[in-house]
Amino acid sequence: MKSKNSLFANLKYDLPAGLVVFLVALPLCIAIAVASGATPFSGLIAGIIGGLVVGSLSNSPLSVSGPAAGLATLVSGAIIALGGLESYGLFLCAVMLAGLIQIVLGVLKLGGIANYIPSSVIKGLLTSIGILIIAKQIPHIFGRDKDEKGHLIDIIPFEGGDWHELLIPLQKIEVGVVIISLLSILIMVVWDKSPLKKKLPYIPSALVAVILGIVLNQIWIGASSSLQIVEESHLIKLPVAQNAQEFFGFFTFPDFSGLVNGTVIMYGFIIAIIASLETLLSIEAIDNLDPQRRLTSTNRELIAQGAGNTVSGLIGGLPITSVIVRSSANVNAGAKTKLSAIFHAALLLVTVILIPGILNMIPKGALAAILILTGWKLAKPSVFKGFWDAGKYQFIPFIVTVLVIIAVDLIAIVPALSGKGLIIGVLAGIIAAIGAILHGNLKNSYFFHSEKHKEGDTINIKLSEEVSFLNKAAIRQTLDHMPENSSVVIDASNTRYIDYDVLGLIKEFRDIKVPLKNIKLQLIGFKEVYKIENTQSVQSLH
Repeated sequence: MKSKNSLFANLKYDLPAGLVVFLVALPLCIAIAVASGATPFSGLIAGIIGGLVVGSLSNSPLSVSGPAAGLATLVSGAIIALGGLESYGLFLCAVMLAGLIQIVLGVLKLGGIANYIPSSVIKGLLTSIGILIIAKQIPHIFGRDKDEKGHLIDIIPFEGGDWHELLIPLQKIEVGVVIISLLSILIMVVWDKSPLKKKLPYIPSALVAVILGIVLNQIWIGASSSLQIVEESHLIKLPVAQNAQEFFGFFTFPDFSGLVNGTVIMYGFIIAIIASLETLLSIEAIDNLDPQRRLTSTNRELIAQGAGNTVSGLIGGLPITSVIVRSSANVNAGAKTKLSAIFHAALLLVTVILIPGILNMIPKGALAAILILTGWKLAKPSVFKGFWDAGKYQFIPFIVTVLVIIAVDLIAIVPALSGKGLIIGVLAGIIAAIGAILHGNLKNSYFFHSEKHKEGDTINIKLSEEVSFLNKAAIRQTLDHMPENSSVVIDASNTRYIDYDVLGLIKEFRDIKVPLKNIKLQLIGFKEVYKIENTQSVQSLH
């Protein structure tokens, strides 16, 4: 008899859920690889490793790992910076190094690192990723399938340098690609809102769009239509093996000379940080969706993700994270254990081996449509409105993160920084958030509204729980501008800590300013350890 905790105790739930996740993951793995400027095969490798390796080592019962849209821009920039696909081995070395760094982070029990980054910055990161994804896919919608670097100059490509040349893309539109791209977007939007979705809840709209693209193009080819898409640059290109030996020859291995290459090491660290953040956010979200409310060990998850990225880098795959779309599909499909994630990876492996020819029929326009809607979900206007409504202390770090990432990676204001926008944007957002905290802290260390007080009034200053040296300037300004002949009460009843410098200001106010301005001062709630009390120089309020 199988134990309830056995991996195989819930086969009737996990196998169907794994099939659903496979149907969601198949087009996404390929689409994300294309968006990353890598080969479709590398995306499928990452999906397989994400299920087999990470799924086996993680203690998250419902999370699904694989290539993530959130890393596409970073990966694209890293591949270009390290010499393109011709030097792909150097990029794989960075992926492997990122995995080793994640393992170290997990061993050092740094799985709670995401808790120290403001949610406004993390949301800004995800929103900017959505914008970058959309921007990079716009050329593909029109059939411009050259290598995209993700700069504004590539979104609206022109040749020659004169502004009238901006119209060139309109002269080179591939009509068949445009039709499939737009129909794919329409199908996905309509499918998710149609009655068919309720009748076939486990059929993802992305898969429907891909099937539509394949069928429509095959009809055009059969009819010898001018709309047919036959050019290889507009179609997926997976290697097709004739035997097992040839199949294993498709895998790419890292160039270990990258271990002493400064650029490789830098990208290894950046990939590790961004991948870890995305994973930890996804894990938190999936734990909240789990009907059984099971909690995932974040430290063990980092070790599992690190092992996955190490293996993926060793055999030619993209970086891996826990991904919310596939994980949510897993939860909604009724999965009970991590067997569903492992099973979905096994199905991906079988597909790569048995039907690569069918996958090669997929038009890139359909994948571009999938990525554009993925980006829209991350960067829709309601996200901006939500942070605007939350107030300036939330909105400023959010918008700073977005603008810096866009400026660095999309507009490429400093070409040398291209591909590093995500980490630079996160750092800029954190700095903005700290600035907001400091600004708020300066104002919120006590409660006092000077405009409400006049000469002769009793003025109550209630100190907050923590009064640090950061509050020194604001408190000095307040005490220096106390009106003459007023009565002042400084209340520290609820205060647990007061900085030494602030205590010095209060003592200076008590001993010097109070007699000069004929102020009546009462100090309340100051602990004995602060050695501050009313003296003879202070006029009693009573």
